[in-house]
Amino acid sequence: MVVEHDKDMILAADHVIDMGPKAGVHGGSIVWQGAPKDLPGAQTMTADYLTGKRKVVEKRTYRAGNGWAIKLTGCRGHNLKNIEVTFPLGMLLGISGVSGSGKSSLVNETLYPILNNHFFNGVMTPLPYDSIEGLAYLDKVIEVDQSPIGRTPRSNPVTYTGVFDDIRQLFSKTTEAQIRGYQPGRFSFNVKSGRCETCEGGGYRAIEMNFLPDVYVLCESCQGKRFNRETLDIRFKGKSIADVLEMTIDQGVQFFEPIPKIYRVLKTLQEVGLGYIQLGQSSTTLSGGEAQRVKLATELSKKATGKTMYILDEPTTGLHFEDISVLLGVLQKLVDKGNTVVVIEHNLDVLMACDHLIDVGPEAGRFGGTITAQGTPEEVANHPNSHTGIYLKKEFNL
Repeated sequence: MVVEHDKDMILAADHVIDMGPKAGVHGGSIVWQGAPKDLPGAQTMTADYLTGKRKVVEKRTYRAGNGWAIKLTGCRGHNLKNIEVTFPLGMLLGISGVSGSGKSSLVNETLYPILNNHFFNGVMTPLPYDSIEGLAYLDKVIEVDQSPIGRTPRSNPVTYTGVFDDIRQLFSKTTEAQIRGYQPGRFSFNVKSGRCETCEGGGYRAIEMNFLPDVYVLCESCQGKRFNRETLDIRFKGKSIADVLEMTIDQGVQFFEPIPKIYRVLKTLQEVGLGYIQLGQSSTTLSGGEAQRVKLATELSKKATGKTMYILDEPTTGLHFEDISVLLGVLQKLVDKGNTVVVIEHNLDVLMACDHLIDVGPEAGRFGGTITAQGTPEEVANHPNSHTGIYLKKEFNL
């Protein structure tokens, strides 16, 4: 039994069970099951992508970039063969190649530590290299991975994006709150005055298990509301702070539409396909792909400088075709603002959506570590020595 999103794996199965129809509160049903050969008759989102009715990416023109580039020379860490690499800026860049070819050595362990140390005075040690040129064309680097947005149930989308501060300010300015002298801190589940003291604002109590992960049970005092009765008495447009945290992003967008600062952030979360999650949903319940999109939405909602490099390592891990389509839309928006997005990826749809590919290989381990091909997806597809090119050509009839 395999939980899978890969097209070839699904079509190779004997029997397919399709869950949905969508994510979160909009899912949870079996929408279709049967043999892959019967998929063309299924009226589901998965079937539409597998049969070609829907496509993740359409053929399009490629960006020329902004004319600037980062140039790395003498990269020789791990299996890299003293290579020289040029990363053109103002593009969606795809780093492709078989597993073990040297992609992560080049990007995550050479390029990123150099940029991180330069812009943030980091202490990461990059793999050996000779020189780097073009740092003046960037002002920061951001790595967007699928790690959790927080390690405890207290972390959630609104605390991570910072919009919870604005929501608490809003509650503190209500007439009732001002009469009682409540400050914004009263509406934080991390501050003693307003939170439920039984669970200390967690909504759940942790039960320590010897040799096993902690078990969380619903707080018997506040029933998961996180706040004490006095705090919950304060209402904004008829809703308590706990009611707001229980709203989905979709509901929050409607509720906070008259308040631009909050609306902008929630609208961005909705646009990256997270409308179904709750504002106060615990970070421990978010998947890697959801956490990654919360991070991307946070970046999108900030004022763009147009000189940022974003680095993502296999961002499609655990994502459905529809999720990948949404993710690509987010990445393209970041590039449209003048930024550079570098994606280490195997997914052919993502590689086809890139403006420029750098194919590392040709094989893995000591048989890799060189630049096999680079250029637009079509140019790489027609390169005789690229394994990636063979599959791009076959998948997209290039």
